[in-house]
Amino acid sequence: MGRITLQGVRKSFGAHAVIHGADLEIEDGTFVVFVGPSGCGKTTLLRLIAGLEDVTDGKILIDDANVVGVPAAKRGLSMVFQSYALYPHMSVRGNIGFGLKMAGLPRPEINRKVEAAAATLNLTPYLDRKPRELSGGQRQRVAIGRAIVREPKAFLFDEPLSNLDAALRVQMRLEITTLQKQLATTAIYVTHDQVEAMTMADSIVVLNAGRIEQFGSPLELYDRPDNLFVAGFIGSPRMNFIGKETATRYGAATIGVRPEHLRASRDGEGWEGKVTVAEHLGSDTFLHVDVSGVGKLTARSVGELGLTTGDHVRLQPDPGRIHRFDGDGKAIRT
Repeated sequence: MGRITLQGVRKSFGAHAVIHGADLEIEDGTFVVFVGPSGCGKTTLLRLIAGLEDVTDGKILIDDANVVGVPAAKRGLSMVFQSYALYPHMSVRGNIGFGLKMAGLPRPEINRKVEAAAATLNLTPYLDRKPRELSGGQRQRVAIGRAIVREPKAFLFDEPLSNLDAALRVQMRLEITTLQKQLATTAIYVTHDQVEAMTMADSIVVLNAGRIEQFGSPLELYDRPDNLFVAGFIGSPRMNFIGKETATRYGAATIGVRPEHLRASRDGEGWEGKVTVAEHLGSDTFLHVDVSGVGKLTARSVGELGLTTGDHVRLQPDPGRIHRFDGDGKAIRT
């Protein structure tokens, strides 16, 4: 079992509060991603769960047992850090099995667990190699293997892919997601990359300045953001925000429209503007348009679009996909 519950968790460093009363319920076997901008508290919250930081106030329950004050080594969790932290003088076999050796497990059991983890991670041919003989992706698999062999209640990932190049990040993203489903073990994954969050998570926790802004499925956060912060953070390119006189016509202080919900054309209805930048990606075309009285808007179209930099266009929002927000930035539900 690996159900994790946070009840009023607070963390302060001296007079500076970094986590402001986090309440969260993470069900057993789910993949949850903590996401938010730098300094939002996502890594601190992960470290509080792991036991690497002391809780200032509140409770952290693992399978209904309060673990506040319980040492990290006794919480039944395994953590994968941003750096691989592999022992360079040890083989892959030695690195994966090191924690089990320190725990005093018999050598035959260590070998069995290491070989099973290596088979799961496609590392069997590399068991006798040293870390310097491996690629970045293989080293990250070794670090994950070291966590797997402990058979934890939950895996904790602290931005594990940030040191990899773009192509390898995509590959490892798929591998970690597949592995988690295969093992059916609870996973909490920290990233600043909202694309990783959207593609990997069963549920996403969006953090901002030490507070949980919203917790829900990726599509729930994308389609029904609770506030301006979530609406602007989730989605790439980000949601267009329009205020002033334009928004008041919709009974809101601010309206939001995602780029794919703005139809761009040379003629017709909508906001008139000039294309300042046209990004032709083959599969998509992104138009960055300067609209007088409204501001800069981004429109996304599937495939190639016969518009380019300098063209005058009309942008028509899909009326059923307009998000409305009040003066406090909260979503207006109808």
